[in-house]
Amino acid sequence: MGAQQNAAIVTPSYAGDFERCRLLCESMDRYVTGYTRHYLLVASHDVERFRALETDRRVVVNERDLLPSWLHAVRDPTSLFRRHVWLSTRLAPLRGWHVQQLRRIAFAEKATEDALVYCDSDVVFLKPFDCGDFWRDGQMRLYRKSGGMHSLMDMGHRDWLANAGRALDLPAGQTSDHDYITTLIAWRRETVLDMLRRIETVHGRPWINVVASDRRFSECILYGRYVDEVLNGEGHFHDDRALCHIYWLGPELDETGIERFIAGMEPYQVAIGIQSFTETSLEPLRRVIG
Repeated sequence: MGAQQNAAIVTPSYAGDFERCRLLCESMDRYVTGYTRHYLLVASHDVERFRALETDRRVVVNERDLLPSWLHAVRDPTSLFRRHVWLSTRLAPLRGWHVQQLRRIAFAEKATEDALVYCDSDVVFLKPFDCGDFWRDGQMRLYRKSGGMHSLMDMGHRDWLANAGRALDLPAGQTSDHDYITTLIAWRRETVLDMLRRIETVHGRPWINVVASDRRFSECILYGRYVDEVLNGEGHFHDDRALCHIYWLGPELDETGIERFIAGMEPYQVAIGIQSFTETSLEPLRRVIG
């Protein structure tokens, strides 16, 4: 493959999303091209279950191969032991969504592909898509919605911005109003590695200790601010079009609701993402998409 097609698709997941992840894999096999491997990043206790999804192009990666040995997943008594919490003597307890973000970042240290395409496990592709489309004349597409943070400040995003600035050692008081958060995005692997080296050099500690020292962090904001405010956009071009039509919040969707949601896709969108915590069943979704 040429350099502009040397991409991996990366999906952090967990047992509760297993069937959604299966549907993602089926839709990728049908519609997605231009990538070398699809990596499923899961906790040790989920590895065997996700092995069922492996193929010659799809690989399950144990978080033990990505995260430090001092971070341990244990059953969470506050959830009546239904969920896990990640404990250590170095960080406050972490939830699954925190650790999924850390896996995304850490995977850059293991990968060999030039581009890392991140796709959540509740995404379903509905149209053909080539991962080579993330490249333009050697530049990587960076999703950025200018001014998009203004409407999100009251949802904790102000803290995410501040923590990214602290981790990256940006000037005190320097902030951003750009929103970098969506799914189906791509990062340059070398850029991620450079970002981690900067964090460790500035703070004199492993990057994970810095990034997760405050649990109010976002990997998308961290990478976006690094590209824009440290690299001044080098190696990237901006695009404010979200390639995935996402149902973030709201009531459970029935078949009619799913049909209406799909009908609301923009022409450039190639996938939908219905967040699992909306409790929308997979059965009507499967019937709608065929």
